[in-house]
Amino acid sequence: MSVRRMVKVRGGMAVAGAAVMALTLAGCGGDGAKEPKPDEKASTAQTQGGTSNKSTPKGSPSPQPTEVLATANGDPGIVLTINSAVRDPGGFVTVSGEIKNGGSGVFTKVTAWRGDEKGASAASVAGATLIDKVGKKRYYVLRDSENCLCTTGITRIDAGASIPFFVQFPAPPASSTEVDFTLPTFATATIRISG
Repeated sequence: MSVRRMVKVRGGMAVAGAAVMALTLAGCGGDGAKEPKPDEKASTAQTQGGTSNKSTPKGSPSPQPTEVLATANGDPGIVLTINSAVRDPGGFVTVSGEIKNGGSGVFTKVTAWRGDEKGASAASVAGATLIDKVGKKRYYVLRDSENCLCTTGITRIDAGASIPFFVQFPAPPASSTEVDFTLPTFATATIRISG
């Protein structure tokens, strides 16, 4: 192959490489949306569920529940609302809702909610149980190798604030559609399992 022909081939490869690079970089561009200004970011965070609560719990469900299955009172001003109890095909029940601080001060006595079970997750709702009165059986929160399958990271609830929570339990038999939900410091709430 002559030197002249090698230069043409290499030159053609360089042009082809540049075209591929240009297409790749064009594909890496944004979706056309502009970056919000600093003052727009604050309003965006509030419309997407941002709160003034400095301690946001981890693992909480994102959709806002609308149905109320039960409510239970706890410490003065603290109310637990259960919005769903859904039986999943995987053999478990997920209970979700919110805990609201209707009082005038910051609520920090959340450690009782983790329960007394060995290895309970601190700052969580791992102390919750489901009681199947028909089957005469109590169900505890499911756990993986590191933590409970429930909301964690609850260290405080500011006055007037609500925090979402979820808890997963082994599913009672399909014939048990009504169970009691308990969480330390709250009254027992009877709920109906759907699904």
